[in-house]
Formats: sequence, structure tokens, C-alpha cells
Amino acid sequence: MSVKHPIISVTGSSGAGTTSVKKTFQRIFNREGVNASFIDGDAFHRYDRAGMKRVMAEEAEKGNNHFSHFGPQANLLEELETVFRDFGETGTGKTRHYVHDDEEEKLYGTPPGTFSNWEDIDPETELLFYEGLHGAVVTDSLNLAQHCDLKIGVVPVVNLEWIQKIHRDKMDRGYSREAIKDTILRRMPDYLDYICPQFSQTDINFQRIPTVDTSNAFIARWIPTPDESMVVIRFARPRGIDFPYLTSMIHDSFMSRANSIVIPGSKLDLAMQLILTPMIMQIMERSRRAGGSRKSLQAVQKSA
Repeated sequence: MSVKHPIISVTGSSGAGTTSVKKTFQRIFNREGVNASFIDGDAFHRYDRAGMKRVMAEEAEKGNNHFSHFGPQANLLEELETVFRDFGETGTGKTRHYVHDDEEEKLYGTPPGTFSNWEDIDPETELLFYEGLHGAVVTDSLNLAQHCDLKIGVVPVVNLEWIQKIHRDKMDRGYSREAIKDTILRRMPDYLDYICPQFSQTDINFQRIPTVDTSNAFIARWIPTPDESMVVIRFARPRGIDFPYLTSMIHDSFMSRANSIVIPGSKLDLAMQLILTPMIMQIMERSRRAGGSRKSLQAVQKSA
């Protein structure tokens, strides 16, 4: 954790919805005039698409049918921790991009399934934002959670997570039902060992719960809509959270525990704006006082 050069991480499984949460943060950063740089967790995969297929086949021949992107062996987690540490200490670091599709190929000049070159983080960066699988991972040899000033978990109930993944992989990537099922099964040990434990490290978890039947994720015709969902928001440290204000501003919300509020799914963006904006501004004010932020809080507010 660094007061001077803050880091925010959003972590969640594949298909959990972290990209949507990232977009909400982008809107807040743009509105409040925060100069943020973004790191994609996929950029720290150890292998490109072809290399991952090759290594998975080699591992399967050895009897390991659970080699996956969810585990540390398939990722550059030590390098990611170095980026977090370097940015926290000096405001610098290096990152790259994993190219997912043809549109990104136009941006980065390398084919889908490969990585762009490593490049320096913009020296004018005031805040580093990570979105991916491992933003709060802790193992015997590394601790990414300790470097982050705000950690957000995106955790839909597992059947909803699977439905979102199934629809994305079928529609966007053309994967068959059996291929998606094999991926889910292959990832399960690493999901339990490395993904789930992170949600005990996070400061806030957003968990979407459908209010329609999702018993069999593989026959769902569509993803439950926000209007067909509720979201449980859990705060690890609820002191200072104005729950009466939140429940008054978010209609049909209620407290389920002393540290949790339940909201309609359609109100998620509003809730995130209400909850996260003051947190971000507090982080930026502390950074300014420590000499890290290049703008005073007053100047940031005037530019909004």
C-alpha cells in the first residue's frame, strides 16, 4: 500500500463482470479528473494463446488436467507484484497488453492471442488501476493484496458466473458447450485455491444474485438481467460507511448484516458511484498531501 502512489485493484473470476466494474471506475476517474493508468491481468499471463495450448497439452500428458490461467504457474505473478511495489514506491513500472481480438490488433499492432511489447507506465499517472484474476492474491511466496489501497471483489454466485462465461465464450469466441465445460472443470482446483481466497482480502465485494432460476447454467437461454438480480455489497471495514444515506439514496435497498447492504441489480452503477467516488477522492487527497498527486483535491473538483 502506498499513500503517495495509490493502487486500486478489481479482482474476479473469468466471466464475473470485472470489465463492467472497470467502466464505472473509468467514468469516475474522468468526471473527477484523476489521471489513472490501467493494467489488465491478462497482460501478465505467462504464455500467449498458442503457447498456453501447447503447455496445457504437455501438462495433460503428465497427468495434470488442471493447468489453468487461474493458477500461479500460468502467470507472471512475481512480475505483477514487482509492478505494484515499484509503482507504490516510485510511481513507475512496466506493463504490456494481451491482444484479445482484431480491434485490439489495430491498436497494438500484434495478432490476437499475443502480447504487445513491454512499456513504461505513463509518468504522469496519479493512480494505478488493475483489473483481472489476481489483484488480491496471497501465497506463501507473494502478497499482491498488501500493495493495494483499495481492493474490490466482483463475485456473482457461481451458477451466474458460469452462465456469463458460457454466453461470452459461445457468442464471442465460438467455443462449444463441451469445450466450455472442460475449461470450467480444468480451472476448478485453482479457482478454489487462488481465486476464492482473494475475496477475504478485498475491502468491498459486489456479489450479484439472480432472482430467476439458474439451476442448470448450461441450458440458460440468456444471462439474467440486472432487473432479475439483487446485489449484496459487503464491506470488510464498515466503520465510516453511511448506510442510512445509502439506503435512502438507493430505493428498495436494505441492510442484511451490519456490514452488508442489498440493492436491486439495476442500481449497481448508482451504488458504485455513491460508494466509490468519496473513497477515490479520499485516496487522491492523501496522495496529494504526501506529495504524489499532481493536482490538489480542490483543483480536481474544479475540473470535474
